[in-house]
Amino acid sequence: MKWKLLWPVLLTLLIPLMVAWLVYPSHLPPKFGEFPPQFVANAPGFSLPYFLAMLAGVIYIGGLILMPQYFGFKGAPVEPRAKSTKSLPWWFWAGGIVMGFFWWLMWTRITVFGDLVHWAFTPLWWGFIFLLDGIVYQRNNGDSLFSKKPVTLLISAGISILGWVYFEYYDYFVLGNWYYPNAEQMPWSKTVLTLEFLVTYSTVTPVLFQWFNLLHTFPKMKVRYQNGPKMVLNGNQMIFIGSVLIAAMVYWPYALFWAVWIGPFAVMTGILMRLNIWNPFTDIAQGNWTAGVLIGVSSLLNGLFWEMWNYGSNVNQSLPITNPNYWIYDIPYVNVIHIFSEMPLLGYFGYIPFGVLVWQVFIWSGKFAGFDTNILIKPVPSNHIN
Repeated sequence: MKWKLLWPVLLTLLIPLMVAWLVYPSHLPPKFGEFPPQFVANAPGFSLPYFLAMLAGVIYIGGLILMPQYFGFKGAPVEPRAKSTKSLPWWFWAGGIVMGFFWWLMWTRITVFGDLVHWAFTPLWWGFIFLLDGIVYQRNNGDSLFSKKPVTLLISAGISILGWVYFEYYDYFVLGNWYYPNAEQMPWSKTVLTLEFLVTYSTVTPVLFQWFNLLHTFPKMKVRYQNGPKMVLNGNQMIFIGSVLIAAMVYWPYALFWAVWIGPFAVMTGILMRLNIWNPFTDIAQGNWTAGVLIGVSSLLNGLFWEMWNYGSNVNQSLPITNPNYWIYDIPYVNVIHIFSEMPLLGYFGYIPFGVLVWQVFIWSGKFAGFDTNILIKPVPSNHIN
């Protein structure tokens, strides 16, 4: 079983290297392995046909999320949420205080606390994670990831680090869709800088799981994407499609910049489907899109906070540079319409498949390492417990 889980992932790591060997005189893309990724070259400018094509996809996906009834979803009866007798727990308040303090510190960029300002991004996010958990706890009548499954929450932090390193790897092959211009200006050694980034990566998966559980506390959200179209995916075909996309992405890094999200996503989906391991597409094959849509929406909602906090940490150019994790996008053809964000407007919809991919990597890791991957606190059908 483990080899069947492992070989497609190894393939996704080897394919870019093999194609790059043929494409680049040095056999590797520019600045490959420089961590964290830095600016490579200016991407091609705005393209109206490309923009309109992506806009059409965004409108379709947005319509499905906002108006599922027009896309063949019949929904299901709404079960009223039981009235909670719990108050907001202590970690909600503690998380809010930590989040608020480091938000203030990161945006004001004052150095009165010394080097602490350079580390603000990570505690800000962990404060937010516990704030969300506290809301889930109150709405779920005492059930949340931290209160019921703290080990799962901790494991998700570790898998988050590995998962983002895996995802960051592909950024080199699309010539820096995103990069971190402040990193080289930090007063740290390369070892400390790398450690700080890895610690920051621990927040990605846990915060998405908190959003997912929060959305599940709204009864209508749990049923509106049920009894819809059945989309059955073939695991072997998905692995093949994803592998081809990854290879083509290396050969045409600008034209296929979007494949950095879709290629690994397709391969990971294929692995899980091929081995009959539950994942959101297992339910989608039965017409229940709830898990897939809600984890995608979780990622999209959280993306608003990612981009807001990122933008605010560097917007005032008269202040000293203090956030090493600040990122900029260098996306070809559609890098327009920035609303208080480094992320272009259409780019936000890349968070939707990204959220599913994050969950799938967690499920894959659980099967490989043998830990519980059930992140939904409320009881779910036994075939969902992996």
